[in-house]
Amino acid sequence: MAHLDRAHRAPDPSSTRARQDDAAPAPSDEPSSDDQPPTQEQAAPQRKSRAGRNLPAAIGVGAGLGGLVVVSLFTLDKWLFLGLVIVAVLVGVWEMVRAVGVQKARPPLVPLLLGAPLMVCLAWFGGAERLPLGLLATLLLVFVWRFADGVPNYQRDVTAGALIAVYVPFLGSFAALLAYPADDGSVRVLVTVLAVVLSDTGGYATGVFLGKHPMAPSVSPAKSWEGFAGSIVWTGAGSAIALPLLLDDAVWWHGAIFGVAVSIASVLGDLGESLIKRDLGVKDMSNLLPGHGGLMDRLDSVLLALPTAYAVLAFLVPWNPS
Repeated sequence: MAHLDRAHRAPDPSSTRARQDDAAPAPSDEPSSDDQPPTQEQAAPQRKSRAGRNLPAAIGVGAGLGGLVVVSLFTLDKWLFLGLVIVAVLVGVWEMVRAVGVQKARPPLVPLLLGAPLMVCLAWFGGAERLPLGLLATLLLVFVWRFADGVPNYQRDVTAGALIAVYVPFLGSFAALLAYPADDGSVRVLVTVLAVVLSDTGGYATGVFLGKHPMAPSVSPAKSWEGFAGSIVWTGAGSAIALPLLLDDAVWWHGAIFGVAVSIASVLGDLGESLIKRDLGVKDMSNLLPGHGGLMDRLDSVLLALPTAYAVLAFLVPWNPS
């Protein structure tokens, strides 16, 4: 998910390519170093520029997507959720192929679009042991499909295709693995989504008031160590309450460990996509979602959180296969 956390973090003093891409007015964008408060003319754009987005639209879209996920988990025996995951990875693959094209990479789109639902369905029907087979089949198809375009830039194109196959459908398929248990799969997905939301909002709230020290200025200039700490504290505390309430056999310290792990993965996922976008020289993966950019700008923190949540829950609160 593209974070509210992007709005709160410490400023980057350098003039970077991504900062030049921001539509925000630079002089009034920073809250702490100026002795004089911004004028009324500066105040309104400042609030928008700190988030870098239309905040009401972003909240509305985020709430709508979250509501759709919750409804899909608890209706039609989760078949709607399976369809939602497939659509999400297909859109994510398309956005990534489109984005890497800015740097003239041409990963073959068709095998990636075929492999994405294959991986999700193998995870859904076959479990974790079948998912790597889907990734292997997708990679082989990418390598062979690209033969048709000849030798020039072959290595560049198949490398980009392999990155997309792993980053989007492989990681996204862990949503299907989380939902796989018949008894409490929906709850496992729900607590994961809740942890990511807590990480985003906790980091945002903490960073707005306390964010001063840049965490990774060359990658995400606004992300602060204070916001990162807030993400971990909020998510650990919230998950310590939520897991015992929602999952059988879970205790508070299971939730605390789960929350800390998911929060760290969520922040790293956000940083990872920021690194990719900076390397490509793009601000958003697409303009599909108002206030967010592309779907991948919304899923960035979720993709790495999914396998993390799956692994932690499988160890701390294992399910009994039916």
